[in-house]
Amino acid sequence: MVEAQTWTTRRMSNPRLDSTPTAVDHEVLNIPGTPTADVRTSINTVGSRFSPNLLTALIIASWFMSNIGVLLLNKYLLSFYGYRYPIFLTMLHMISCSSYSYVAINFLEIVPRQHILSGKQFFKIFALSLIFCFSVVCGNTSLRYIPVSFNQAIGATTPFFTAIFAFLITCKKESGEVYLALLPVVFGIVLASNSEPLFNLFGFLVCVGSTAGRALKSVVQGILLTSEAEKLHSMNLLLYMAPMAAVILLPFTLYIEGNVAKVTLEKARSDCFIVFLLLGNATVAYLVNLTNFLVTKHTSALTLQVLGNAKAALAAFVSVMIFRNPVTVMGMTGFGVTVMGVVLYGEAKKRSKAQAH
Repeated sequence: MVEAQTWTTRRMSNPRLDSTPTAVDHEVLNIPGTPTADVRTSINTVGSRFSPNLLTALIIASWFMSNIGVLLLNKYLLSFYGYRYPIFLTMLHMISCSSYSYVAINFLEIVPRQHILSGKQFFKIFALSLIFCFSVVCGNTSLRYIPVSFNQAIGATTPFFTAIFAFLITCKKESGEVYLALLPVVFGIVLASNSEPLFNLFGFLVCVGSTAGRALKSVVQGILLTSEAEKLHSMNLLLYMAPMAAVILLPFTLYIEGNVAKVTLEKARSDCFIVFLLLGNATVAYLVNLTNFLVTKHTSALTLQVLGNAKAALAAFVSVMIFRNPVTVMGMTGFGVTVMGVVLYGEAKKRSKAQAH
């Protein structure tokens, strides 16, 4: 899913940005990419009536609300409301993202439309959609079994998996300082897992799978969409990936969750609130991507990484306040150690890149 967690954001056309995800990556639909200079100049300045600082503050606030909102809505639907259909819920997210992206690009002209140029490029995007589906479904499924706070702690370990996949797939080696910074990332999650009162092995495993899937997608995308002609702006990539993902998920939801249509209709007849929950959930899932793009446009990669870590901590706090799931001092310490490890990892990566240049 959602996971919005967690789905750090990479801006593909900006060479200044580190392509390695951090805790920001835990968004439900976190599609990497950023506009080129030509694209940026053509974007409608919707907030031109506001001062730049106020506009940036509003965008950041919207980013926080949408990211945390989609996580809490997913958790409420899947765990408390009893709507136990994570695959169908993810498919609704994909349909929503596809529809809203089409309107935003073709009618509102938020960014210029880019087209798929070849069958080869199509299959590359399709391959990314497969990994994307796996990651998001696992992330949404995990919310049925573990608290949002624990989900966010696991999602913060994305850099660890990114480093592993980068080494295994591309043989890319990092400096010793970078690998050393990953130790607290892993150690923190071990502490949090051992002291989590609501620990569930299956929920833990699928959440780890979701985190690994996000990292794998980031690495594979760097391999597949390498040429300038193939690179797509994040909103265009979402426009093409979302419907592909919906098509991929359809047979799985029919086979595994075959009674979802019947149950949804029955619930809608007895409680129309489910309709607003599903529509609102799907809309917020798209807003995660839109606000993510706007934040990268109006701030910087460093700001986004800091916000991502803050979002994980805030989402954990809000979920504990709302759902009253028990927490321990050791669990909070483990979460803090993991987030600190992510910060150290980001700093080590920046120093490593600076030395390489």
